[in-house]
Amino acid sequence: MEYRPLGRTGISVSQLCLGAMMFGAFGNPDHGDSIKIIHRALDAGINVIDTADGYSAGESEEILGKALADGRREDVVLAVKFGVSFGGDPNLRGGSRRWMMRAVEGSLRRLQTDWIDLYQLGAPDPDTDIDETLAALTDLVQAGKIRSFGASKVPASQIVEAQWTADRRGHGRFRTEQPPYSMLARAIEYDLLPTCLRHGMGVLAYSPLAGGWLSGRYGKGQEVSGPGSAARTGAAYDAADPANAAKLEAVNALGALADEAGLTLVQLATAFAARHPAVTSTIIGPRTMEHLDGYLAADGVELSGDVLDRIDEIVPPGTTVDVADNKWQYGTRALDAASRRR
Repeated sequence: MEYRPLGRTGISVSQLCLGAMMFGAFGNPDHGDSIKIIHRALDAGINVIDTADGYSAGESEEILGKALADGRREDVVLAVKFGVSFGGDPNLRGGSRRWMMRAVEGSLRRLQTDWIDLYQLGAPDPDTDIDETLAALTDLVQAGKIRSFGASKVPASQIVEAQWTADRRGHGRFRTEQPPYSMLARAIEYDLLPTCLRHGMGVLAYSPLAGGWLSGRYGKGQEVSGPGSAARTGAAYDAADPANAAKLEAVNALGALADEAGLTLVQLATAFAARHPAVTSTIIGPRTMEHLDGYLAADGVELSGDVLDRIDEIVPPGTTVDVADNKWQYGTRALDAASRRR
């Protein structure tokens, strides 16, 4: 397993990061099985795990707490996201000091740990001044609750604003960004990834399989339906939708390319996300041991220039096959309400 510097934090992490979203009621409700998957990933050389307080309403953190309680905590870089809605109360979300101080204590309790290595704002919060958020995060570092902090789904312009605010106000800086990135969704190559490089930020890229589209389950004449996320999201996988038809066409072409290269589509997709020079670690989100083994098979895969050129022909650099996916790329509510754009 290759290890890389996590921005300028002084921390080194594996090129693959274990994502814990599927541990718990949302994915795999069997705690024992989930713990076995976690231990298998650690034994394979993965040393960084990403979770969030909102994953299965905190159950993901509880499972991780159990898995690391056997003396493995010291060897793991633990990344936790906060800020996404945690119940019906409007104050149980966002980047306010009020919520953050409560949220971090809940995560520490469920994770059975005294500190979090990387605490991440889960999505931009347009209702909270960035000065408020950075000040509170800086105080958590000084209190020893967290070691470093970052953000997720933040547009390049807001990253620059946060860096400027930290400099002017004497706060700690966002050291990492966590965006979605895949062969089907490459918009972040245009501005976000270069911005992270300029500011020395680590990047934890999630969804390398594009929400399952690159799992090998779709394409080649297969019906676009099935268990898991596809069943839950319904129309998001409707093959009659023009955007989905475009995705299927790209998936078919990428699947054929993977076959020619002697790789599975999962290997091709994971290796692609991991090889971008701005990406520190690619987050994999297995629900089963079989899923994990499929991801781990991408460790050490090097894509040739010819293969990368072919990928560029199918999905050009800096573009996204379905522009609607850019909403998840940037995590902003700016376009949700008509009053914000008209």
